[in-house]
Amino acid sequence: MGLFSRRQEGDVSEPSINSDDAAPGSDSGIGPWDAARAPERPGSAGRIDLGSLRIPAVDGMQIRLESPGGSSQEVSAAVLVLAGSTLELRAFAAPRTAGIWNELREDITAELDRARARFDVEDGPHGPEILAHVPVRTPDGRDGTVAARFIGVDGPRWFLRAVFSGRAAMEDDAFAQLLEFMRATVVTRGQEPRAPREMLPLHLPEGAEQAAAEAAAAAARSLRSGRRTARASTRSSWCRVSPRPSNGWASSSTRTPR
Repeated sequence: MGLFSRRQEGDVSEPSINSDDAAPGSDSGIGPWDAARAPERPGSAGRIDLGSLRIPAVDGMQIRLESPGGSSQEVSAAVLVLAGSTLELRAFAAPRTAGIWNELREDITAELDRARARFDVEDGPHGPEILAHVPVRTPDGRDGTVAARFIGVDGPRWFLRAVFSGRAAMEDDAFAQLLEFMRATVVTRGQEPRAPREMLPLHLPEGAEQAAAEAAAAAARSLRSGRRTARASTRSSWCRVSPRPSNGWASSSTRTPR
């Protein structure tokens, strides 16, 4: 779900600082973690480096990195698919002394209102969260809804937004599995000056970038040769994760959907 990402272009003002809104970072002891404080994962589990996010490797998980404007745009989100559940993670820059989840939550609920979605704001394991049913048009042309659960975590100069959908938005066991995944995630803010709400950069895992580039090149060759008439797209790249004893994970396949 790629909605509710950031402010209008050019708006770099910071939210007002309130002493009660100090960003908690990783002080809660449960994650998600700042890179400076992240504990090692036990055994050979390891984490996958996506740039500003390092995510735990889980057998059978699929990773999709999304770019809003195609391959020429920066990657904006990591979408993780596991056992019928989906977790979208986006990392943003934030002020040094104040969180931005309160402000972003108001933006999200306003957008949900405009979309005529049903939603509630409730207290969850990480504070206030949004439980929503967003209207959609089903493949057969009927009106339907998609359940989504928005959670925000304010860290030291960063903010992580997580959107749970599929089974994780409706079933407690599925939600608990992806919640632990989110809590094991590490955010790398970096020291570069960034405006509040600026997205932190992501990239494909090591070894997957070349496979994605080769898939895109093959699609382009096929399109030029006339064997395909459909529009080629590189808006997202997938890879599947499976454990490997040497480093805890392996990208067993990568594809660029078209």
